[in-house]
Amino acid sequence: MKKLILGGLMAFAVAACSPGADEDAGTVADAGEVNLYSSRHYDTDLALYDDFTAQTGIKVNLIEADADALIERIKSEGELSPADLLITVDAGRLWRAEEAGVLSPVESEVLAERIPIYLRHPEGLWFGLSTRARVIIYNKEAGKPEGLENYADLADPAFKGEICIRSSSNIYNISLLSSIIAHRGEEAAEEWARGVVANFARPPQGNDTAQIEAVAAGECRIAVVNTYYLARFAGGDEDQRALFDKIGVIFPDQDGNGTHINISGAGVVKTAPNRENAIRFLEYLTSESAQRYFADGNNEYPAVTGLKANSAVEKLGSFKADTLNAAEIGKNQRLAVEIFDRVGWN
Repeated sequence: MKKLILGGLMAFAVAACSPGADEDAGTVADAGEVNLYSSRHYDTDLALYDDFTAQTGIKVNLIEADADALIERIKSEGELSPADLLITVDAGRLWRAEEAGVLSPVESEVLAERIPIYLRHPEGLWFGLSTRARVIIYNKEAGKPEGLENYADLADPAFKGEICIRSSSNIYNISLLSSIIAHRGEEAAEEWARGVVANFARPPQGNDTAQIEAVAAGECRIAVVNTYYLARFAGGDEDQRALFDKIGVIFPDQDGNGTHINISGAGVVKTAPNRENAIRFLEYLTSESAQRYFADGNNEYPAVTGLKANSAVEKLGSFKADTLNAAEIGKNQRLAVEIFDRVGWN
């Protein structure tokens, strides 16, 4: 993927890009610009930016980096920051931006109509753009584990020595535990985390791809992964599809709160020099054409109600999603990390 480098505080390298969804194409030759700080590193996002510029004439300038680095950069740049919009993955990182005080509220009828209330900040500081479900997978050859239907079941001693999972520093696991804290309280959440640790087949390691490969190979029977990783295997080459065929998928908590989801989302920076264009871009990202880029290009679920995922994602099955507001997940991040530390989830 191209790397666009900031050569000075306001000197951006340019990559065509994104706002105003329902604007007429090719509006004004000089429609201004929008400066995007993004921690999403997907080639398909560049196509989004090109499409936005084609529709609006607004030039998109892109800076890519880790979410925490971008937040710190905006803080250090202060009032002179060129950043208009911050895009990142997971409610935990959006919460970090909120806590850092770098985002400002947005009121938009378009966003309020298109984005479900649980996928946006109550005060409009950020808006979810796409989602992924955090599901349980198992080795088909070993058979579906009896009694494994919910996240709570992962702590059952019956599954001792059978679970592979990422480290406690992974934001997806932090947010999952944060949601458990919100639903069940700190004591129950710690008991759950301690039980999962007791059931590890190996020390936490690798990304979600590594967990899928370990389950397919029989190294462990059970793992917890995000759906868009699974969809990559389902829609991949012959070897990847062969591995996917060895995996069974469980959408947890269908009789309870629903399956935990994490989001990609964006918020307008408090000091945005191009605020109007930033809001237009944010609204564009909720248009049907932009949502299809998220769905088809990166195997994510569209955030906008009524739009379907791609065939590889649909193949995983339908499910009820947890509608806990993503902002609540953010609030419990610190406590989740403390619990992980106390129970020895490395």
